[in-house]
Amino acid sequence: MALPLLPTTVVGSYPVPEWMERLKTEYFRGKMSYGQLQEVHDMAVKAALRDQELAGIDIVSDGELRRDNDIDYTLARMPGIEIPEPVKDFYFDYYEARAAALPEVTGPSPLGLAADYAFTSAQTKAPVKFSFTGPFSLSCRVHDRGRFSQRDLVMAMARVLNAEARALAELGATLLQIDEPFLAGHTDQVALAVDAINAVTDGVDVTWALHVCYGNRYARPSWEGHYDFLFPDVLQADVDQLVLEFARKGDGDLTIIDKFGWPGAVGLGVVDVKSDEVETPELVANRIRRALRHIGADRLLVNPDCGLRNLSAVTARAKLAAMARGARMVRDELPSLSVSQGATP
Repeated sequence: MALPLLPTTVVGSYPVPEWMERLKTEYFRGKMSYGQLQEVHDMAVKAALRDQELAGIDIVSDGELRRDNDIDYTLARMPGIEIPEPVKDFYFDYYEARAAALPEVTGPSPLGLAADYAFTSAQTKAPVKFSFTGPFSLSCRVHDRGRFSQRDLVMAMARVLNAEARALAELGATLLQIDEPFLAGHTDQVALAVDAINAVTDGVDVTWALHVCYGNRYARPSWEGHYDFLFPDVLQADVDQLVLEFARKGDGDLTIIDKFGWPGAVGLGVVDVKSDEVETPELVANRIRRALRHIGADRLLVNPDCGLRNLSAVTARAKLAAMARGARMVRDELPSLSVSQGATP
């Protein structure tokens, strides 16, 4: 499937309706069956896909609506990781986890994410971006590592994620995204994170994206700073796209892309997910035009700063529609060009 120049996409998550929050919390309090929860998830994923399609988004996601937060859905499925207390007061809370053993690959889809992708891809004709949390951030929520070093734990998790990525690719996934939401809080460990990312992507022939933000817990940043902390280490990452936030932070970090010569594509954050104010298409278009001074149009994707989970559905739909319209405005100003699905824009 051909993609237009400046394709629009999402980072991953989508708003969780209040009724769904209540039901998911009921499940984590032990008052709802897993089968019932899956039916809720199936319905919510279908609705999120339809919202994205109606907004004009070119590359859609499942909204990460099966996941309770950015960590636990994957961490709780990771072999060797124990969750001593699986009950939560609120579904979005984090588990306390411990490493009973180093994670090992236990099957072709050790985390069960491939089934989530299969369901999503069957519901839409649009290209699907499928995201999962990276090994470094997952390790940050294992507070009891026992006798294992952080590096050993991170690299073991990376090997399990690599097996999962292979299963995803076998089912037809062409765009996989690694999210590292904790990396901005551990700027001295980028080299370790990059080693682990390369272990995840090793031998998996898809387009790889790496998303790094400053945190989006309850619509607030967890850290502040600039993306220069990623460089030069991230230049060694075997990924095709860097997906970064610029709408909230402004254009200043675009010069870092110039300075260090990032050779791949850039997912440009043009929508501030920490604000309920809906951007106009004109503002989105201006943000894209400014980025084009630093990054060629054939290397630019257009997306929100981060996931949309903390916004209302009404606001998220409006922001995505404005983003799609703004991208079309700039696209119409540029020579006609398309890139094929699965290729690096």
